[in-house]
Amino acid sequence: MPMSQLHNIIQDFRPIGLDEMDSGTKLMNRVDTKFVLNVDHLIEILPQLKEEYRILEIQGVRFPSYESEYFDDKKLTFYIDHHRKKVDRYKVRYRKYIESNIAFLEVKHKKKGRTDKQRIKVDDLPGRMSKEDHDFVKSTGVPLDNLELVLTNKFSRITFVGINHNERLTFDINLSFFKDDKEIVLSNLVIAELKQARVIRNSPFYAIMKGLLVRPFRISKYCIGIIELYGRENVKYNRFKKKLLKINKLRNNVA
Repeated sequence: MPMSQLHNIIQDFRPIGLDEMDSGTKLMNRVDTKFVLNVDHLIEILPQLKEEYRILEIQGVRFPSYESEYFDDKKLTFYIDHHRKKVDRYKVRYRKYIESNIAFLEVKHKKKGRTDKQRIKVDDLPGRMSKEDHDFVKSTGVPLDNLELVLTNKFSRITFVGINHNERLTFDINLSFFKDDKEIVLSNLVIAELKQARVIRNSPFYAIMKGLLVRPFRISKYCIGIIELYGRENVKYNRFKKKLLKINKLRNNVA
């Protein structure tokens, strides 16, 4: 029932196409502010956004599916850098937009609170990195060699574009993670991400979150996936314990 409500609510938003969004609010270098919610919270919030945001629509689809392959080395250096709160760190992934059948190799470089994303178009999710793709990754400054596939994730995303603010707002829902034959599903969890050229706290969504006493929540889908798939006994996660507890409460509708 909540998911059908969600689909009904998003039909009320004015649409924006991909070309128009990319020309106006591409935000490849930006500041990201994340929040965590559950589906019931999202359904309550969405009607308040109708006058401030347009919804991304691609070929008639407003709730598209994504699949990503994350690459790291055998030591899980990218994960460890995040756990250590290293201020200069990378993330390497292939991402596919399922309905439009478009895929990219993306390198995200986070440094001093800003995220710079570089990407190239690829044919599909490869499962293994080619020499050409590896050369691109190295050209962006990634210090690691011998990158390999460490997990795959899938989710659905609603993307909004600010009407009067240069920002994008995404809601990731139906998250699942895969490695070999293992699958972890994070039902009921919603990860919201506000993408801005610089932090502007009078953003309509930021103001709604503040009014509801929902604070920004630093979170990485990649890190959650590593912990869930590799097991708490195999990776360090002590700095993420409070975050994992919060996530579990939201998934179970516990205040």
